[in-house]
Amino acid sequence: MNIAFDARGANLYKGTGIGTYTENLLKNLLYLDNKNNYSIFYCGENFQQYKKNNSFIKLVSKKNHKFFEENYFPFHINKDDINLYHVPQNGIGIWDEISCLKIVTIHDLIPYIMPETVGKGYLLRFLKEMPRIIEKADGIITVSECSKNDILKFFPVDPNKIFVTHLSANDNFKPLNKKYCQNIIFNKYNIPPPFILYLGGFSERKNVHSLIKAFISLVKDSKSDVNLVLCGSKKDCAEKLMKLCSNSRISSKIYFTDYVDEVDLPIFYNSCEVFVYPSMYEGFGLPPLEAMSCAVPVIASNTSSIAEIVKDSAILIDPLDTDSLSRTLYNVLNNDILKADLCQKGFRHSLNFSWIKTAMDTLEIYDKVLNK
Repeated sequence: MNIAFDARGANLYKGTGIGTYTENLLKNLLYLDNKNNYSIFYCGENFQQYKKNNSFIKLVSKKNHKFFEENYFPFHINKDDINLYHVPQNGIGIWDEISCLKIVTIHDLIPYIMPETVGKGYLLRFLKEMPRIIEKADGIITVSECSKNDILKFFPVDPNKIFVTHLSANDNFKPLNKKYCQNIIFNKYNIPPPFILYLGGFSERKNVHSLIKAFISLVKDSKSDVNLVLCGSKKDCAEKLMKLCSNSRISSKIYFTDYVDEVDLPIFYNSCEVFVYPSMYEGFGLPPLEAMSCAVPVIASNTSSIAEIVKDSAILIDPLDTDSLSRTLYNVLNNDILKADLCQKGFRHSLNFSWIKTAMDTLEIYDKVLNK
C-alpha cells in the first residue's frame, strides 16, 4: 500500500497536542511498518528522522498552504499512485480533488463546543470546513471516546466510520530524582520549592483563573508556604491572569515561566508537589498523563475526556468549584499517604499508554479502511 501523510503539523503545531501526535505517530509508524510505502509532506528542519527505506520526504514551505493543499499535494498523490492519504491536523487542508481513500484525525470539536475560546480566523475556517471534511473522509480517527461522542452529536455520521486511538506521553517523561530536579529549577528559573504546578495554555477554556483563586484561598486559610508555578507561553488570557495575581497579596508566590523548553518539562513535573489541570474541555489532555508518567500526584477536572483518560488514578474535581479545589490541594499537600498512593496509581496507569500502541492501532485502521 502507498500511504501519503501530511506531517506539516509536527513543526507548524510543535508543542501542542496536534504537533506531538503528528511527530510521534509518524515516527512509530515508520518504525513498525516495513510493508507499506510512505510519501511524507513535511516542512521545516529535522526531516532526517523520517528517512527510511520505505519513506519519501517531500519538503514544502511553511507558507502558501492553499497552493500546496490544492495543487502540490493532489498532483503528487495522483502521480505516486497513493492508496490512502492521512491528514492528522483535524483534516484541515484536505482537498476534494484527491481521488484516493482519505483518513483524518479530528482531535476535538472545541470550535463547536466552546467557540468563544478559539481565535476568530481558526474558528471560521474550522466551522466552514469541518462538515465537508467529515463527509468526504473514508475514516475518522479521534483521540478519546468523548471526542467520538462529540462528533456523533454534531454530525450525522456512521459510528463505524470513527475509530479511537489514545495519545501517549513521550519517553522523556519519567520519574527522576526530585531534589536534583528542584535544584535545576531553582538555579535556572529562580523558583524555590515546594510548588504546585500547572502546565499548558492560558485560554479561557483552560480555566487557570480557578486554580489561581483556589491557590489564593489555600495560602490565606492555611498559611501554606507552597508556591504556584504556571508554565506556558504568555498569550491568550495570560496578561489578564497576571493582573489577577498582581492584585493579590501573595503575588510573590505565583510564578509565570512563559514558554518552557521541551527538555525542561520533565524537570518541572518531577520537582512539583502536585500537578493540577483544571481545564473545562479537552479532546484528550496530555499534561495529566505526562505528570503521571513522572510519578507525580494529579488533580484534574472531571469534565470531557480528562476523566476518561486518568480514570481513578487522579483526584477529579469540579473545575468551577474553587473552594473544593482549595481543600483538595490542602489534603494532598498535607497527607503523605494520599500523595504516595496517587503517585503509584498514576504511574502504573500511565504504562497503559504508548506511541507504539497508537501506531499499531492506526495501522489496523488503515487496513480496515482500505479493505472496507
